[in-house]
Amino acid sequence: MTTTDYLAEGGHTMDNATNTAESAPVASLGRTTAAQRRAMPSLKDIAASAAEKEGVCARVVPMRAVDDSTGKISYVGAPCKCRFEAICPACAKAYRTLRMNQLREGWCLSEEPVDETVEPTQEQTDLLTARAKLFDQFRRAREDDTDLADSIRAQVAEIDEKLRELGVKGRFPSLEEKPRRKARSTRRRQDVPNLPRRKVEKRTLGQVYNGYQPSTFLTVTLDSYGPINQVWDPKAGRDGKGAMVSDGSPVDPETYDYSRAARDAIHFAALIDRWVQNLRRAVGWDVQYFGSVEPQKRGAPHLHLAIRGSVSNKMLKAVTAATYRQIWWPHFDKPVYHDGQMPEWDYVAGTFVDPQTGDPLTSWDDARAVMDEVDDLEPAHVVRFGVQAKPIQILGGTDKMERRVRYLTKYLTKSVADLLEPDSRRVAEHYDRLHAEMCVTPCSPKCGVWLRYGIVPKGAREKTQPGYCKGKAHRRDTLGLPGRRVLNSKKWTGKTLPDHKAERAEFVRQQLAAVGIVKPDTSHVRVYPVPSGDPDAPPREHLVMALVNARSKWRVEYTAARMALGDNPPDTPTSVQQSEAA
Repeated sequence: MTTTDYLAEGGHTMDNATNTAESAPVASLGRTTAAQRRAMPSLKDIAASAAEKEGVCARVVPMRAVDDSTGKISYVGAPCKCRFEAICPACAKAYRTLRMNQLREGWCLSEEPVDETVEPTQEQTDLLTARAKLFDQFRRAREDDTDLADSIRAQVAEIDEKLRELGVKGRFPSLEEKPRRKARSTRRRQDVPNLPRRKVEKRTLGQVYNGYQPSTFLTVTLDSYGPINQVWDPKAGRDGKGAMVSDGSPVDPETYDYSRAARDAIHFAALIDRWVQNLRRAVGWDVQYFGSVEPQKRGAPHLHLAIRGSVSNKMLKAVTAATYRQIWWPHFDKPVYHDGQMPEWDYVAGTFVDPQTGDPLTSWDDARAVMDEVDDLEPAHVVRFGVQAKPIQILGGTDKMERRVRYLTKYLTKSVADLLEPDSRRVAEHYDRLHAEMCVTPCSPKCGVWLRYGIVPKGAREKTQPGYCKGKAHRRDTLGLPGRRVLNSKKWTGKTLPDHKAERAEFVRQQLAAVGIVKPDTSHVRVYPVPSGDPDAPPREHLVMALVNARSKWRVEYTAARMALGDNPPDTPTSVQQSEAA
């Protein structure tokens, strides 16, 4: 929570922090049963009901606000910011509204987004110059004088700390020289078509046709892994009279390629990055995109993509058909170790060893070095797209665009477990088999699953659990969707999500200030989580009710301001989107 918004969220001061809520007298109805007493609302139920009616978070996080100018301490409830509707509907709605505004603003942008850059200061330049000189001195002193090398290493660490304090981003080169790996050939595979390659212009806007600047919407999916069962859905079909739809389960589970399905799901985000790279080279300009990743009924991820600018359907299909991603990892086709007989950590050797022979296992770096010695080595896996739907061209500001905006953000507030709720036994068994395959498929070079294949993962230590990984790729509640749910390019709007939120909040403040309602300045207030055991912290129910009262007061003020300004009525979509995002 930012300090500039804590008063608007309903501050709870220390003076009334310990006050108890006054309850209305309850008329005695004589003897009550246990069922009647269980049906009576608690303070938590009352607060949750009021929060639901007012549209505020009922799972607030207690925060302490300290006014540096007066020393006064207040308590506020910060929204939990959960993105799932099943957990917190209010925060999920605010998140979806914010994403809709981001998508709507960037999809049909008519001017290039502003790229704000900060010029390097003289102090930053001097520190980098000193670091470069020490870098050369370290290489000369590393073999001759160990003490001097250690001194230089300490000086470089101090310079790096100062550079970070001055706001320098990026990775700093290490003093220790690392051996370069053998570069793999970038020659395209012979089983995919070639693509045109043009110089990418420094523009993000598409072409304008007779005063119109259309944009593109398309969906990309992964390949098929086997036939899928079809069931009758009476509510499906364009006319609502029913149609045959997929239930997600395979016709023949024995021939369904679960191994390829798990690997494709894990590397789906990398395939999307390669697709965007190929598209930019093919069309010749810096294509910007906003994508929403969702699981299909079969458990495979697919992407709904909004592209700023018009790209021909022929070009999109050609790029999709020619895009692939090769995974240059050690091959992991046959497990060496199974549950009950996993490698063990040897504290003397500092690595994992075979449980029977005690021999150290192959490390990740050694396995990669063996790969470098093989000339005609095939990649461990190749990811490709499947058959795609027809792209759609869209004009900004139309009802067609608004429908696609809502469609792109429709499932952002639903968890993968909610979207992949099995409606039959065979579908549930299909999800279980897919999850079992995901559990034995490595997700990264640091994944503990590599120990099943006799390879010590990168950065392994004694706390690494052999054969298991806590990554999202191996969890049941993220089945088939281990990566991010929203993918957008950096220049989509030129703003981050917090920037969009601050912009919407500023819009509301300007509307209130235009009619004489000025919120107090809170820039001198520090807000941080309530320490454990704070005796003055109010109950969570009190913080929720303070937030409800603040939202009710704000809504009255905002409605009056909109009516006084003569703008669109407060119940129109535009004002609702502005207010909810703020």
